[in-house]
Amino acid sequence: MNKVGEDLFEVATIEQMKKGYIEEQDQFTCILCEHSIEKGIIYQKNDVLYEAEKFMQHHIQEKHDSVFDYFIQLNKKMTGLTEHQSNLLKAFYEGQSDQEIQKNLEIGSVSTIRQHRFALREKEKQAKTLLTLMALLKEREENPEQFMPIHRTATMVDDRFNITKKEEDEVLQKVFPNGLEGELIRFPKKQKHKIIVLRAIAATLDQAAQYSEKQLNEHISKMYEDYVTIRRYLIEYGFLDRKTDGSAYWVKK
Repeated sequence: MNKVGEDLFEVATIEQMKKGYIEEQDQFTCILCEHSIEKGIIYQKNDVLYEAEKFMQHHIQEKHDSVFDYFIQLNKKMTGLTEHQSNLLKAFYEGQSDQEIQKNLEIGSVSTIRQHRFALREKEKQAKTLLTLMALLKEREENPEQFMPIHRTATMVDDRFNITKKEEDEVLQKVFPNGLEGELIRFPKKQKHKIIVLRAIAATLDQAAQYSEKQLNEHISKMYEDYVTIRRYLIEYGFLDRKTDGSAYWVKK
């Protein structure tokens, strides 16, 4: 499992992103949900035996359908794509003909679809250029400022997420003077600081578990008396999801 504040998106190569997982010394870790599978073990699923890497591939297919399916549903802040562009990419990936895409997406003409293909290829070139420039910049910078990653399920991304590692450490030290295992002495009023605290609280939850409302309340109340406010903000900011009847809560992926 990656550490709080560390994002597998940040460290993964393009080839690793395409596969959907990172190979580490003792395990394979899913980039999409951070689920880890230990090496050196034979896993059984539906009477089929898998070695670790094959089982990770099975996990991605079972839990995420495919790497493409996971990434294409991310919000615009993560992909840089409009909803229309995302729908087109999905249609291209599924192998739909231009005529089928024209009909299914109600696009004016086949030539319009070709224009979109061209625009997406130009966007790809721009992305490669930016990646190259950023890589060169990182090599040149002696002490680059480290910004905290934005959680992929954020409901709205704006300047509130402009948070440095130093700022996060300072805020957590003030409001959790005894560490995350101790009490939250106050819930900040500043929106940026709220996000820092909420991210830290979400990281203390079992990322793979489902909690009843009672279990979640008990977990939060160990850190802060007003668990209702914390629970509400965790959902509002996209850290948690829940069933419509409130019978189950889980860390949103």
